[in-house]
This record gives sequence, structure tokens and C-alpha cells, in this order.
Amino acid sequence: MMLNLQIARMIAVRVASALATMLLVSIVVFAANFLMGGDVAEAILGQSATPEAVAGLRRAMNLDQPAYQRYLSWLFGLLAGDPGNSLINNMPVLDLIGPRLSNSLLLAGLTALVSVPVALVLGIAAATWRGSAFDRTISLVSIGIVSVPEFLVATLAVLVFAVMLHWLPALSSTRDIDSLSALLRVFAMPVLSLSCVIIAQMIRMTRAAVVDALASSYVETARLKGAGPVRIVLRHALPNAIGPIASAVALSLSVLMGGVIVVEIIFNYPGVAKLMVDAVATRDMPLVQTVAMIFCSSYLVLVTTADIIAILANPRLRHR
Repeated sequence: MMLNLQIARMIAVRVASALATMLLVSIVVFAANFLMGGDVAEAILGQSATPEAVAGLRRAMNLDQPAYQRYLSWLFGLLAGDPGNSLINNMPVLDLIGPRLSNSLLLAGLTALVSVPVALVLGIAAATWRGSAFDRTISLVSIGIVSVPEFLVATLAVLVFAVMLHWLPALSSTRDIDSLSALLRVFAMPVLSLSCVIIAQMIRMTRAAVVDALASSYVETARLKGAGPVRIVLRHALPNAIGPIASAVALSLSVLMGGVIVVEIIFNYPGVAKLMVDAVATRDMPLVQTVAMIFCSSYLVLVTTADIIAILANPRLRHR
């Protein structure tokens, strides 16, 4: 009973830490937008607008209110599911984000669908034949790819597959999807650009988790009884490494949050990250703040999930 309370307390601390981080992030996001130069009212009316017209528009948009009052109004609206209206389009922010968010989720989902199975198979195989030429090759390649940023992978993919070989389109648009082959053509390079770093990072973490499991006493006992390497991995090591592997998957997928922004810009993909960049250019603060919070919350959910999985999978807590 005490052990369950200890696990619950540790999970509660992680969740509370994530919520506190979200509050801090909201303050930073609002402050960053507030400190940016320029005036959205002047951007809408143009340079020829009179000071009276600019002041009137600022009052209509509540831009003349104190910063703390605007922050609290936005925060409480965000918590209530109403982050306000776009200052440029005069539309609800959620109506602008909805279609774009579905596109970004589709891109992230396809990337996870490709990267997770590939990374798990290669990571488990490298751990199974640890020290072999295959293991050394996989480890060397994964270390090299981890150090390559997504924008470089995306740029090279465009140069090779679009410019030189003319196999794939340089830009990705969901309007061009009318068949399975069109789907593959549109998402091939964005998914490739995002998957490279994720697969490499997940391979290294998965390999480390399985290697730790293979070094345990129960695996050594199974080896002394004559069990083969495949049976040892599948029946003895892998079930006990599920927790660390799941944590590795969650942590690796959190890299998507930053990579999606770069990839959507390079391929002009109509996702929520591209929407945020366009909103920054027009000083559309409610839209920028809401999209930034979506990315931050998604990242924190994945990281917190990884922490909770690590707590639940800790054998010292489960079997003590």
C-alpha cells in the first residue's frame, strides 16, 4: 500500500511540474509577443492611417489594456476553450487552427507510423547481435544522423529527389491527394526528413534498454539453460525492457514538435506550424500564442508520459 502511495506521489509530482511548466511557458509566450516590435493596428490600417484611426482600432481590439489584463483575459479564455479571435482575419482562432492542426497531426502520425517500427526492429537487432559488424554500423550511422538537423535533411531531399531526379514534388499540398500514390508522393520527403533523426535517436535508446535487459541475471540463467539468442531476446529480455522502450519512443517522438516547424516551412506544407510563422509576420498575437501553446503542451505531454512510464516500469518500485 505504501509503495502504491509512493508511485502515486511521484506521478503527481511529475504532472504538477508539467502544469507549472505550462503556466511558465504561457507567460513567456505572451511576453515574447508583447515585446515584439511593431503595431498590429498600424499593420492593418497601413502607414497612411491617422493616429486617431490607429488609436480607435487599438481600443476596438483591446490592445490599449495593460499587459497583465490582456494576459489574464487570454489565459482564462484559453482554459475555457476560447482563445479569442484572430486580429488579422477577424475569425475565431480555433476555426483557423482546426484544419491546419489536422494536417499537422496527419504528418506527425505518418512519421510515427514509419519511424517507430523501423527504429524498434533495428534497435532490438543491434542489441541482439551486440558487438557485431551490424551493431557497429547501425550505431555509427545513428550517431551521425542524430547530429544532422531536420532542415539539412529536408534541403538535401529536395535537391536530390525533386531537383535532380524529378521523382517527387518540391512542395507538399494536401489538395493534391486523390489516390494512394499521390499520398505517398506528397508525404514522402516530409516524412523522410522528420523520420531520420527520430529513428536514429530511438535506435540508440532502444538498443541501450535491451542491452541492459540482456545483462540481467535472469537472462544469464536462460542462456545457461541453452536458450538461443532470439528466444532470449523475445521471451526474457524484451518483456522486461518494455517500460524503457516505451519511454524511449515517447521521448523520441517529442522531437517531432521542433522538426514539424522546420519541415512545414521548407515544403510549404499547410500545417499549424506554417500558420504560426505566417501569424508572426503579421503580428497576430492571439493566433501565435495559441499555436505556441499547442506545441508546448504536446511536447510536455510526451515528456511527462515518458517520465510516468519510467516510474511505472521501475522494477525497484514494482517488486520491492
